Amino acid sequence: MEEYMLPCMNKKLFGVECFSCGTQRAAYMLSQGDVTGAFKMFPAIYTTIFLFLFIFLHFIDKKRNYSKIIIFLAITNAVIMVFSYIYKRI
Repeated sequence: MEEYMLPCMNKKLFGVECFSCGTQRAAYMLSQGDVTGAFKMFPAIYTTIFLFLFIFLHFIDKKRNYSKIIIFLAITNAVIMVFSYIYKRI
């Protein structure tokens, strides 16, 4: 499975990890049941999962308005990604 993962083009071209580096590996670890390993690999994995879940619900369930939740999760996800990127660089 790991040999089929897409490489980070930012890291390959510039030698610097991007904000979302580790997402695929964290999702793979999560599917294998390694909850803490997934968090250590990419701390925003859980907010990313909830974000995509609510985006999916937004398109499926037209009766309810999920836009505020999606905006909140997107901002939270971005903040976690920035702080984890800074923490990795230090």
